[in-house]
Amino acid sequence: MAAGELSSRERAELDRAIRAAEQSCRFEFSVYIGHAEGDSRVYARRLHSSLVAPTRSVLVMIEPAARTIDVVTGTEVRRHLTDREVELAILAMQADFAADDFVGGLKRGIAMLADHARPQNTLHSGV
Repeated sequence: MAAGELSSRERAELDRAIRAAEQSCRFEFSVYIGHAEGDSRVYARRLHSSLVAPTRSVLVMIEPAARTIDVVTGTEVRRHLTDREVELAILAMQADFAADDFVGGLKRGIAMLADHARPQNTLHSGV
């Protein structure tokens, strides 16, 4: 599936999921669906570095033909989101993709990444 193959309804669903994720954790999310030029991980890093605020961004890149998912996080995001949490989101997306729920998988993965990236509220005593 290429990005152009998403219906307008599916694009709107993804846009809503991205906006909700950004409001939830205060980091920026981008999704790229399409062919990677060369190695997918290298290409994903290049796309991520071209974002407006890469240190505060999460890029989810899906290459459907190669069946790859790459998630690249900026330095600020990595303070809150571990590699294990990213792996869990990727596994959830893969499970939904295997069940032919591409958009649902993306929405679930984005929500999981945002939940884990959300800074924890801490109480500080005045002692």
